[in-house]
Amino acid sequence: MRKRPNKAMSQQFSQIEPLNQPVTMPAEVAEFSPEVEAEIDRHIAKYPLIRSAILPLMFIVQRERGYLDPPGVNYLARRLKLRITDIWEVATFYSMIHTEPIGKYHIRDCKTLSCKLLGSEKITEHCSKKLGIKVGETTPDGRFSLSEVECLGSCGTAPMFQVNFDYHENLTPEKADQILESLP
Repeated sequence: MRKRPNKAMSQQFSQIEPLNQPVTMPAEVAEFSPEVEAEIDRHIAKYPLIRSAILPLMFIVQRERGYLDPPGVNYLARRLKLRITDIWEVATFYSMIHTEPIGKYHIRDCKTLSCKLLGSEKITEHCSKKLGIKVGETTPDGRFSLSEVECLGSCGTAPMFQVNFDYHENLTPEKADQILESLP
């Protein structure tokens, strides 16, 4: 017979205190406008545990600074009362959090089975040639970055890619050209 989880145990996990673990980081801490600070406050208020706001706040810092840079990490650690390493652990786990500068338009080509079977490699190769960059690179003008990512959950409309947060499905090289040329 399986026991039910102990409620006291789950409360213990929510009260874990961060370890005192020094990490060498630049002393600079990111600063944001009062409007952005208010947006951050609204997100923090949604969660009973302040650390639960880490992902939405990472997206805000990334949006405002272009990527999650060391001053942005310092800001999050101070604001969320976490260790620097806690912030980096989350940032490096998720492919949508960028710890290096990326282009204005981030093209994420899906490389998993459904897309691969339906021609994603042709799309990736075509984009690479058109933009003059390899996967993992950014164009010299900073306009485009090209990545291959795991499943984007659009298997029924493969091949596909994501440009920033927009999905583009049932791609052909011609359709990819139209999409890239339509970006301002």
